[in-house]
Amino acid sequence: MGEGAGRVSNQQGLFASTKGLLGTGVTLIHNRLELLGVELAEERVRLVSLLAYGGAAFLCLSAGLVFLAIFLTVLLWDSNRLLALGVFSALFIGAGIASLMLAMSLARGGSKLFSASLAELRKDRDALASDPAARPQ
Repeated sequence: MGEGAGRVSNQQGLFASTKGLLGTGVTLIHNRLELLGVELAEERVRLVSLLAYGGAAFLCLSAGLVFLAIFLTVLLWDSNRLLALGVFSALFIGAGIASLMLAMSLARGGSKLFSASLAELRKDRDALASDPAARPQ
């Protein structure tokens, strides 16, 4: 009779241990999904800010450059109007090419979205794949 009670006790202990392990796994997954959500929200805010400030800067700088080009062309109208128009055309085309090259360089760099989550998942995978005896309890 004592042997049967020990077997039931061992089964309940195994069941409780498995239940605890599953609970820990679910908590781990939940934390990682929350981290992904936070990173996604941060990236969205960063992109919206980048677009807003970039758009405002582009608009203001473009208008300023156009008005400067018009001002200097009118100022030099009697003596060197073709030279002024040629110089400003070259400057605008050069700035456009430089901006395009910078944008292409940034696009090739890629995004760091979810990098922290991926690093944490790698740590989790490595911890689970390592020898159980080597892990701290």
